[in-house]
Amino acid sequence: MNDETYTALANAHRRQLLYWMKEPRKHFPPCLPEHRDLPGVCASYIFAKSELSQPTVSQYLHMLERVGLVKRARHGRWTFFSRHEEGIAQAQAGIIAMLEGRADG
Repeated sequence: MNDETYTALANAHRRQLLYWMKEPRKHFPPCLPEHRDLPGVCASYIFAKSELSQPTVSQYLHMLERVGLVKRARHGRWTFFSRHEEGIAQAQAGIIAMLEGRADG
């Protein structure tokens, strides 16, 4: 795990986005009926729920994507974001390794 991942997780708003994306249908409605079964959350709903500016949320989502904690997918004109569970598991392992003083952390 690199320092940018720690930086991404150090921000409470970015952690909140990851929390909401853990159970997207609990926290967000589908954009359209045909999106009901798509994984992830439409970016416009993330912007609205966060109550932060759209550029700020975009920057947060791109950082989470860059460090491998979030995935992006286009569905027509809509952009969806979802958690990248494999990347999150790797980050968790890196944090544990770092706290245990192992070189791979």
